[in-house]
Amino acid sequence: MNANDAAARGALLGVDVGGTFTDVALLVDGDLTTAKVPSTEDQSRGVVRGIDVACEAAGVDPSAIEGFRHATTAAVNAVLEGEGALTALVTTEGFGDALEIGRQDRPSLYDLSATKPEPLVPRERRFELAERATTEGIETPVDPDSVRELAGRLDGDCESVAVSLLHAYAHPENERRVAELLREELDVPVSASHEVLAEFREYERTATTAADAYVTPVVDEYLARLAERAEERDVPAPRVMQSNGGIADAPTVRERAVTTLLSGPAAGVVGAARFERADRDGLVTFDMGGTSSDVSLVREGSVERTTDGAVGGHPVGVPMVDVHTVGAGGGSIAWVDEGGALRVGPKSAGADPGPACYGKGGEAPTVTDAAAVLGYLGPDTTLGEDLQIDPDRAEAVMEDLADEAGLDTVIDAAQGVYRVANATMARAIRGVTVERGHDPRAFALAAFGGAGPMHAAALADELGIETVVVPPGNGVLSALGLLAADERHDATRTHRGPLADLDTAAVEAVFDELAAEVLADASDPDAATIERRVECRYEGQSFELPVDAPDPFDPEIARERFHAEHERARGYRMDEPVDLITCRVTATVPGDPPEIAYDPQGDPLLGKRDVFFPSGFYRAPVYDRARVPVDVNVDGPAVFAGGESTVVLPPDWSARADADGTLVLEASEE
Repeated sequence: MNANDAAARGALLGVDVGGTFTDVALLVDGDLTTAKVPSTEDQSRGVVRGIDVACEAAGVDPSAIEGFRHATTAAVNAVLEGEGALTALVTTEGFGDALEIGRQDRPSLYDLSATKPEPLVPRERRFELAERATTEGIETPVDPDSVRELAGRLDGDCESVAVSLLHAYAHPENERRVAELLREELDVPVSASHEVLAEFREYERTATTAADAYVTPVVDEYLARLAERAEERDVPAPRVMQSNGGIADAPTVRERAVTTLLSGPAAGVVGAARFERADRDGLVTFDMGGTSSDVSLVREGSVERTTDGAVGGHPVGVPMVDVHTVGAGGGSIAWVDEGGALRVGPKSAGADPGPACYGKGGEAPTVTDAAAVLGYLGPDTTLGEDLQIDPDRAEAVMEDLADEAGLDTVIDAAQGVYRVANATMARAIRGVTVERGHDPRAFALAAFGGAGPMHAAALADELGIETVVVPPGNGVLSALGLLAADERHDATRTHRGPLADLDTAAVEAVFDELAAEVLADASDPDAATIERRVECRYEGQSFELPVDAPDPFDPEIARERFHAEHERARGYRMDEPVDLITCRVTATVPGDPPEIAYDPQGDPLLGKRDVFFPSGFYRAPVYDRARVPVDVNVDGPAVFAGGESTVVLPPDWSARADADGTLVLEASEE
């Protein structure tokens, strides 16, 4: 295929940056080419390297790419590593410590030494203004001269400013004036809470606004740098995955960078949602990369979302895919604690030097090294850019770990690392299923990421799950999910009152304003669909549940929907008045999920190698994942090798390939 042919048909590109690898999915006329390259400190370098590798493998020129979608960890890394912008926070007089006081909940209820993360804006960079708004209106107008004086103090001494004034969600006039003046006086981004999160709860609104200001310069600089490097290759500017699972153009997310905090994990869940099975209640999505594992739920074709998320202990109130993350990935380091117990993670070997078996200077034993010792990865296994596994190096570091842990053999150490990592991930899956009233046995497990399919069947056994789905391109499914994502824009506003006493015209006016706001961000407003929701609670409750809002708004219908949702979610309903708290509008421009061709050719058997399972060693066949025939059952034990991931099939499991290349693993009925 030459570049002109590819350009005529158009190529679609998705790139997801992870902690260890940068994943690339390139689709040309249904033909999928994937690539994995090591992530770089300047993420844009790894991204363009991945583009070059994928284009070379596909035989196309980068100029053939007509659509580029991207998931980035720039924002979340800034928060987790404390390397965001030098941020100032402007609040109402007397409320400068709201960000630090937070809530009275503790990170660990019974740990007397537990500490909360330091605020993103320290006390010396929080400033107060004499002004006051109430829920009824403006009580004390802001003095413009005091704002200009403050701007003079901040000029040259900050990289961004967050403004969160009391009750600005209800009456933003003072906050709007402060933001306008600061933008006139300062040459830095200014985040205003009524624009970022127009909801009540002072702490969450302030924390989300501070997070937006903290990451905006980082995201803005990164996307500008990436767009410049993409332009050098005649690749279009990227559209970016948001935490809500929807795509938006770069200028939009640069204005509201907090919406990209869970960009990468969201893309993976969106990609996995396409593979939900009709014979199951939904999917448990399981994305295991080099640094961490992310789990989530998909039910009835819909990705689970939340507005009650947190990143690094900092609350973030914008809509995001409901992902639970644990520090267990392929690069997670195994160690022995003071009590002699074997532990895994959360520290990771990352991309540099990586696990010992990468042969790049790594000295610490990792989950990937354990997999190499157990035979799941062999000397012929390649991981991105032809990085080959060195089992001897893996065995050497596992031998040291066995000595330290007092274990008899290298296999004992490797099996211990594998089981401890699986226990951590099983707890995460129970957190999004059992702890929320769902039976995991009624779901299928969708496994992806570079390491996910290697652990999936063992995890499924532990949880009683009988079906594992390994999608095509599973090792780079987050990158592939970018190509399938819709465009989404959200807007919200607190509008409190008992449903029985609400002015329905006022509620409709709020919905109209929110709809106009989200449609203004949509690339094609005429193609957008509008979803309206209200968040309600019983009088006296502290937290809300979202339900679909009637159109036009009808309090009686909203009340009955809330009763039904409360009973479904919490097991009961009450004969109490219902309050409306928040109105929310989402505009969705439907995407066009690409079709992926699957045409297996040639003998899939690559050879055999010794593979360890709890019942002992087996001489297991190793198959080429891309050559597995459609609808042919393969009995375990077996290993399916792919360019970006490995699927492990234990004894008493079977596997078959669907017409689209999905590998379906089924547990024995015995």
